[in-house]
Amino acid sequence: MIKDNQLPELIQVLTPSASSYDEFTFDNLFIGSPNVYGGQVLAQAVAAANHTINDGKFLHSMHAYFMHPGDNSLPIDYKVTTMKNGRSFDMRRVVASQLGKEIFEMMLSYQIFETGIEHQAIMPNVARPESLTSFSEIFAEYAAKFNIEPRGIFSPKGPFVFHPVEHYDPFNPTIRPAINHTWFKTNGTLPDNPLLHQATLAYASDFNLLVTALLPHKISFFTTPMQIASLDHAMWFHRPIKTDEWLLYVVESSNAINGRAFCTGKIFDLHGNLIASTAQEGLIRLLK
Repeated sequence: MIKDNQLPELIQVLTPSASSYDEFTFDNLFIGSPNVYGGQVLAQAVAAANHTINDGKFLHSMHAYFMHPGDNSLPIDYKVTTMKNGRSFDMRRVVASQLGKEIFEMMLSYQIFETGIEHQAIMPNVARPESLTSFSEIFAEYAAKFNIEPRGIFSPKGPFVFHPVEHYDPFNPTIRPAINHTWFKTNGTLPDNPLLHQATLAYASDFNLLVTALLPHKISFFTTPMQIASLDHAMWFHRPIKTDEWLLYVVESSNAINGRAFCTGKIFDLHGNLIASTAQEGLIRLLK
């Protein structure tokens, strides 16, 4: 763990200030992006909705739309609406806004624990995280060469540590298949709070999705002017989560057209358990 990293700040911005039972306000964690990082809004919406569930049900799916960019300088207000309280399932709707303008909307579904049929995809056989170099170490050489301050995924002080399986040079990208394998975990230990582990996994799930769609085109943020943004995001939680232990994110982009790219992801733990799945479509607009 790197001392003085942003993990304590992340925990703080995922802890809501409640003005009522179903209204919450969160601050932002700046990681270098010009607008509020989409994963932060996902995680805060999950944290807000989780505070309204008190009957033992667990979050199993969420579906979200990003409507407007978030302003890093302003807090974000979240309004939770109860759509259903049932015997087996609960549903919540969360709307995020800044200065009264809605920027994001999410639907969430919660379920009681049930037994039934079980199967899962097999985790790919890739190098283990301990044998790999972190993104921050890989990027340090380029940061010094081009006088760039590393932030977020590229910084050793970021709230998460990322160990890519495939080497990636953002300043000299090559043509690769649109599939990406990355190990990740929080940059330190989290409290033993399942809701916090769930929210932090939602936070990390927005990393590497749209970037994977760039791989077959020999472009990156640092070589090609582009506008890139998440449009929608879906996530399914399958099994218990420990985000302060190594997790493998397998991301694939099966389609890109009309300025949009579609990506899906599978998240495995060290023991090969499939703990979550993701899907996202995003805007990738090449600028002249």
